[in-house]
Amino acid sequence: MGKYINPFTDWGFKRLFGQEFSKPLLISFLNDLLVDELHVKDLTFRDKELLPPTKDQRGIICDVYCETDTGDRFIVEMQNRWQPNFLDRSICYACRSILDQVDKGRAEREDAYKFLPVYTICFMNYMPHTDEVSKFRTDIVLADKDTKAQVSNKLRFIYLALPLFEKKAEECETDFEKWIYVLKHMEALSRMPFTAQKEIFKQLEDYADSHRLTKKEWEAYENSLWVVRDNMACMAAAEREAREKGHAEGHAEGHAKGMKQGRAEGRAEGMKQGRAEGRAEGRAEEKKAIAKQFLAMGLTVEQVAQGSGLSIEEVKGLQ
Repeated sequence: MGKYINPFTDWGFKRLFGQEFSKPLLISFLNDLLVDELHVKDLTFRDKELLPPTKDQRGIICDVYCETDTGDRFIVEMQNRWQPNFLDRSICYACRSILDQVDKGRAEREDAYKFLPVYTICFMNYMPHTDEVSKFRTDIVLADKDTKAQVSNKLRFIYLALPLFEKKAEECETDFEKWIYVLKHMEALSRMPFTAQKEIFKQLEDYADSHRLTKKEWEAYENSLWVVRDNMACMAAAEREAREKGHAEGHAEGHAKGMKQGRAEGRAEGMKQGRAEGRAEGRAEEKKAIAKQFLAMGLTVEQVAQGSGLSIEEVKGLQ
């Protein structure tokens, strides 16, 4: 076991970002994530189950109300997932969070569909598919297709593909990059970096120190680790099966295509050869016909052969 916990297990994620005592960590992370956009002053955990109800929905959803220093309020859902169709699922959860705010009993009132913006922040601690995201941070907003101008702030998605973050500790410039470096490498770290540069990392070090866990906390964390390993093993097996299936289908398709192409080429070659043979036979018959005419005119064998293009033996065979 490493010195620090794995922050992307269900238990570790909840400990660092889903508890009242660790609330300053989440506030600091959000402010560094959304720097120059807004500043979170306080947050409140929503009265909602943090763990998903079924086993096929493994992963924590940290659901909080946020209030900025300007008095604006919005909802943040921080998702930590290990499953296929990740983007589609994150959209479904965000839409559900919006629907939960709609007062269906006031459908006729003007304010019935007024709701707080929903920011969905997704940690993708696995190598994403090319049809998901292709860079470390992907920000998605509701915008006009032509002008690219944002038309609504009610939905915002931020996907963080950790395997695509490749900076070393000394290369991290912003506080947000330092957060990502620490979270990505936390389980392998022997000491917490950046504590001299940012006070919040000292607090993070305390909460993430595996040696400070109680026996009960340690058991819960260990069980959570096994879930992550099982999920990763399942994902790896699914990826391997998909690749093998793709290779097999590609081989079969290539074989069939080759056979089809071979048959087509064979037909083409046969037709080409047939036409050539037909023309050759036609020319031979034409020579014979000319030779017969010459013979009927009383020309000698030598004269017929010279005039028709046939050999003397071929002309003698026509007599």
